[in-house]
Amino acid sequence: MAQKQQILHQQRPFSSSPRSYSSISNRPIFLLSRNGLLLLLLALFLLLGVFLPWPGSPLLLLPNRVSAPSYATSLSPQAKSEWRDYTLAQAAKFVAKNGTVIVCAVSSPFLPFLNNWLISVSRQKHQDKVLVIAEDYITLYKVNEKWPGHAVLIPPALDSRTAYSFGSQGFFNFTARRPQHLLQILELGYNVMYNDVDMVWLQDPFQYLEGSHDAYFTDDMPQIKPLNHSHDLPPPDQNGETYICSCMIYLRPTDGAKLLMKKWSEELQSQAWSESIRFKANDQPAFNLALNKTAHQVDLYLLSQVAFPTGGLYFSNEAWVKETKGKHVIIHNNYIIGYDRKMRRFQEYGLWLVDDHALESPLGSLQ
Repeated sequence: MAQKQQILHQQRPFSSSPRSYSSISNRPIFLLSRNGLLLLLLALFLLLGVFLPWPGSPLLLLPNRVSAPSYATSLSPQAKSEWRDYTLAQAAKFVAKNGTVIVCAVSSPFLPFLNNWLISVSRQKHQDKVLVIAEDYITLYKVNEKWPGHAVLIPPALDSRTAYSFGSQGFFNFTARRPQHLLQILELGYNVMYNDVDMVWLQDPFQYLEGSHDAYFTDDMPQIKPLNHSHDLPPPDQNGETYICSCMIYLRPTDGAKLLMKKWSEELQSQAWSESIRFKANDQPAFNLALNKTAHQVDLYLLSQVAFPTGGLYFSNEAWVKETKGKHVIIHNNYIIGYDRKMRRFQEYGLWLVDDHALESPLGSLQ
């Protein structure tokens, strides 16, 4: 608590303040009395308690999880209350270094991926400027217990039972908040880098942010580009679409970057009424629409493909990876769906760092 009070004291200008059912016998059960009925109900409750996960369990949300991690916290009720009152303005001021904040948005089932990402960020000496936007209270409490001041929850907290199935309305709600969070940080005057936590840093990405552009981003297409490819927004394909990734973005607090975030939010609001499953799957189609609609007003910069390859290229083209060895900066574990599948792929490529290097993370071991 002394650390929490110190953070607030430093910031005086801001206010402080898929489920499986066990099979049972098909033989009929004859109830001859009220006692028999009560015994049957008791047996049913016991059966459910043993074989079904609790509603808040990641097992319910991530059907391919083998086991659900437990994240107990020793925070007092008062400490929890104070972290609930912790504002984005306070948090950004606390973590910002040289006017820059590195942001990720995390829910409790993905804390192991957060820890894995943080190890790689720490190896590049940028962990102190990381701000975790917690999407649930478990994440808020656990991160701030281990690493005080580095997590904030921007209400409302999302329903942890519906937020993590790709393509679901809950997943859309989870990702649709991203431009709002980033815009708020820009309005506070900070540069902001956003990363999904299914990424691993191999080098310092900041040295690749050339010039003074409004927004930097990566291409999500796996087709190989020349090493000296253009840094302009790629032209739309035959369907009139671009495929820029919304998972690695760097923004400066300029009018152009703010306009882009506002347009992204507008497009997401339009998507909320769309009948298209593709448009409701995640926030990336809306990001691409916003990029194309503001390209004449915003100074955009496409980052090097060899430095920031999409998972569809890095994990699928072994020859290209060998030819470009030493040039990769951030690896994105996309083009694959499923918690365990992502973890196994990281393990297969030597990029799952948590098991052997947890102490390199500011969070340490989460168990």
